[in-house]
Amino acid sequence: MDRNTIIGVSLIFALIVVWQQVMAPSAEELEAQKRTADSIAQLEARQQLPDSLAKLPATDSNAQQTPATAMSDSAKAAQTSAVFGSFATAAIGEEKTIVLENEVMKVSLSNKGGRIQEIELKQYFKVLEDEAFVQTKIPVKLLEDTKNKFEYFLPIASLPGGGISTGQLYFEATQEGTAVKFRASAGEGRYFEQTYTLAPNSYKIDYDIRFEGLNSLIANDAQEIKLNWVNFLDPIEINRNYERNYATVYFKPTEDDADYCSCTADDTETADGQPLKWVAHSNQFFTTGLFADQRFNGATMETQVFDLENEDLKRLRSEVRIPYGHAASETIAMSLYAGPNEFKRMKEMGDYFEDVIPFGWSIFGSINRWIIRPIFNFLSSFMGSAGLVILILTLFVKLLVFPLSYRMLYSQAKMGALKPQIETLKAKHKDDPQQVQMETMKMYREFGVNPLGGCFPMLLQMPIWFALYRFFPASIEFRQASFLWATDLSSYDVIARLPFEIPLGFGSHISLFTILWAATTLIYTYYNTKHMDFSANPAMKWMQYIMPILFLGFFNSFASGLTCYLLFSNVINIGQTIVTNKFLIDQDKIKALLERNKAKPKKKSAFAERLENAMKEQQRVAAERDQTKKKKK
Repeated sequence: MDRNTIIGVSLIFALIVVWQQVMAPSAEELEAQKRTADSIAQLEARQQLPDSLAKLPATDSNAQQTPATAMSDSAKAAQTSAVFGSFATAAIGEEKTIVLENEVMKVSLSNKGGRIQEIELKQYFKVLEDEAFVQTKIPVKLLEDTKNKFEYFLPIASLPGGGISTGQLYFEATQEGTAVKFRASAGEGRYFEQTYTLAPNSYKIDYDIRFEGLNSLIANDAQEIKLNWVNFLDPIEINRNYERNYATVYFKPTEDDADYCSCTADDTETADGQPLKWVAHSNQFFTTGLFADQRFNGATMETQVFDLENEDLKRLRSEVRIPYGHAASETIAMSLYAGPNEFKRMKEMGDYFEDVIPFGWSIFGSINRWIIRPIFNFLSSFMGSAGLVILILTLFVKLLVFPLSYRMLYSQAKMGALKPQIETLKAKHKDDPQQVQMETMKMYREFGVNPLGGCFPMLLQMPIWFALYRFFPASIEFRQASFLWATDLSSYDVIARLPFEIPLGFGSHISLFTILWAATTLIYTYYNTKHMDFSANPAMKWMQYIMPILFLGFFNSFASGLTCYLLFSNVINIGQTIVTNKFLIDQDKIKALLERNKAKPKKKSAFAERLENAMKEQQRVAAERDQTKKKKK
């Protein structure tokens, strides 16, 4: 390398060093750039985090800083503009609360995100118990958890996070009577607006969102706006475990029946490409539902179940996809229902919203909705005590199924009339139980007795029993309704407290209705099986006495309205059995009927023939087995 080349390269290197020193940013500018980059990175990271982490507060840009790290106003503005774009002015503000109120509820709304902060129901109360089990009442509040979210993601491609969440914006609030408008400005006459209008004496809130001039900001390929709705359910009822098992997310496809997430386990339900009419977050007796005036494009619903030690019951989340048409001015009409699970009010909302009430599905739900519930409401219009209504309802059900009960008792009476002959058979074939069973079946056929005649009427009553099992814990009419020693027929009654917890669902209390139900079940079992023959399977007799004891753990923490009904039902059954057998069934006529049946020519049915052949085959196999044992000896 010659001398001139060396001098040229040295001069170029020196110029580069001088240029770097002159053009390098100052320490303050470096700090501002770092803060802007960190803010953008933080926003992008928070949008990718699950809600359990994303709910943590972001660094407060208004917090007091030391002089060495203080950010200039221009740097702050640059940072806010970089993150929020045209909505930068709406990203700065102070949270305020606006209240709407009617005869049945008070709605508190926040200008931060333009969302509902809490809803107080004036006519319903939550019962609190202290360590001494002393109860106090406070108004029921919905949507009050500070961890809740109700925010839209506006897809704006020019922003670093791909858009902004309305939950981060401060809306300008304008209130007129029972209506309030929240507007977040994007400048130049553009804005995103939410309007809440409270109807009189109603739990319905008309709710509209409006996009004004935002078609120039929102990404061209965005066909929908996503609503992120997160609801942490606080316990409202005394029976916390029971309430948790009834809380979940419901949704209604436009062309199908309502569906729901699992009530007892973590679950996710996705309705992709399936238009929806409403989505609802529900406790045991209270529901918040979001309705589309037209339709939602779909949604993803999630439930997360917490331990009983947690302050919340569950975390419900719905990501609802709202259609967006890119019009210069576009309004999407919706409505909210936030209130009790009152069948009439929910039905008035339309689109089968009353299906949220967990009366059960299929035939059981239909029986509750259209038979049991109207009867209960009719009876309630004449008497103020829910317990007395349960008693009258029990009498009505017993009268309704009495023909079936009579047939069951009549069949049992016919079998009881043959008991002496059966005892003779047992004595004759005492060493051969299979022969006794086969001869007994022959005798039943000869005298025209159906041994299953007492079972079929009971099976026909099963739909009513299962329906009532779902009716009492789902009907808000029983909530906090007292009767005798029970203070809340929708929860368990307590006659005594235990200093320890009994497993298998029994709990740390004793329910008197459950104890009385078990006792009367044992008495009814005695009267009901007194004439039945269990020689073929003696274990069945004892199983009927053991079952009520086993079910003590289940019913001890169940709705006392149901155990009260079961107690009344047992008492009526016992009385019905005694009266029917003593006054309505003539034993002499039954014996005469059996003798007439015996004299008639018999035609063996195909079923009876197959049954007899099967028993003969069993008898043959048993005989061969006995012979084999004797040979071995």
